[in-house]
Amino acid sequence: MQQDEKYISDIVRKIINEIENQSAGQSSYGVSVSNGIFDDVNDAVNAAKEAQKKWADMPKSAKAKIIEELRACLHAYAEDFSIRAVAETGMGRIADKIVKHHNAAAHTPGLEDLELRSWSGDKGLVYEDYAPFGVVAAVTPSTHPVPVLFNSLVMIIAAGNSVVFNVHPAAKKLSAYALEKFNEVIYKNGGPNNLACMLREPTIEGAEKLFTHPDVKLIVATGGPSLVKAAFKAGKKVVAAGPGNPPVLVDETADIQNAVKCIIDGASFDNNILCIAEKEIFVVGKVFDKFMNEMERQGCVRLQMPKIKELGAQVFSVNSKNEITISRDFIGKNASVLARAIGINISDDVRLLYGECETTCKWVGEEQMMPFMPVVKVSSFEEGVELSVKFEHGYGHTAVIHSNNIDNITKFTKALDVDIVVVNGSSLAGLGGNSGEGYFSHTIASPTGEGICTPRNFARVRRLAIANSLQIK
Repeated sequence: MQQDEKYISDIVRKIINEIENQSAGQSSYGVSVSNGIFDDVNDAVNAAKEAQKKWADMPKSAKAKIIEELRACLHAYAEDFSIRAVAETGMGRIADKIVKHHNAAAHTPGLEDLELRSWSGDKGLVYEDYAPFGVVAAVTPSTHPVPVLFNSLVMIIAAGNSVVFNVHPAAKKLSAYALEKFNEVIYKNGGPNNLACMLREPTIEGAEKLFTHPDVKLIVATGGPSLVKAAFKAGKKVVAAGPGNPPVLVDETADIQNAVKCIIDGASFDNNILCIAEKEIFVVGKVFDKFMNEMERQGCVRLQMPKIKELGAQVFSVNSKNEITISRDFIGKNASVLARAIGINISDDVRLLYGECETTCKWVGEEQMMPFMPVVKVSSFEEGVELSVKFEHGYGHTAVIHSNNIDNITKFTKALDVDIVVVNGSSLAGLGGNSGEGYFSHTIASPTGEGICTPRNFARVRRLAIANSLQIK
């Protein structure tokens, strides 16, 4: 895809005009279909409830076909959705978002995840299978609006549910556009209208009303702290994805060249807005200079402390509650945007800024979600572990270690006690999919203990016990 500014701006302008002129109920498939977008919570939940009843009665083969067609749709619209995401949210890199959309399309787990269990013996037959909750309320973030929406949609409907989304306001136009496309695919392939719904104007108040609606049986919260807090207040089962501040520890046995390459790949991907991405680096003193030089050799731009402080003064501020806040002017922006803010002109091709910091620096303690990596020199592996634990903040999310000492890797893994530990690789490897092994999901439920979610996390387990009968022998 051509990357010059005029080409991109022309496409963005065309797409924004399309969004603004978009009319409800029009289908590119030429069928009459509800777009799933509602102004009222009750209307959305009622529509989703009716759709779920029909969906639950459909054969698994029909559901499997619809899910495959949804995957094809996301593949087809990956570039379109990516350009719209950058245009509306102002965050990330188009090329990286395209990769992210294809990854979600290809690797989101579906019906194959729902394996039944059975036991047969002298006392009869017992059979366990997965059943739906019904209507699920789901929250999506602005950082990955369509990948999370799609990932949640497929896993939720694979488990037999319908869903009502309260999307992030900063991505509501793109989310509505994508949801309409997905509903068209579902309807065209024999599924019910309104299997996926959303509130046209997402608000905290609307989310609270959605969460407490009597027909909503499960809440899936992948969003900011205020929405997650509102989800827990509803008194229902919640699958919640929490914050992360993933530390990286590089010890004296690490392959420095590989460590640097992996850190750049993970920390710079989509300008560091992934929750699993490397956020701060602790490097043992013996290899610190070698590490810092290798970062520069591989194309990163090093900032000295005065410039780090100057940039920090623009990025971080303290609100009336004495809480540190981060300027949205910098979240998910290219490294060149951060550099220009402090009077440094660099190419847009530069993926990452970095610099040496003390542990008292805000860059180390905050999940800043931008392509600047603070690097802290530590005296020993033990100090690196101690600081990694401290600055992970007990979120239980993700941590990364670069080491060829198996004992160090073991100690680090035990001490951090997080859902994902990546060893000698990019943080992206921890999610599976295109970059690693295993299943993939955007919902990493550290606060509620599910870890990397699959359709099983959105289903109920039901048991059928047939006493003293149906044994084969």
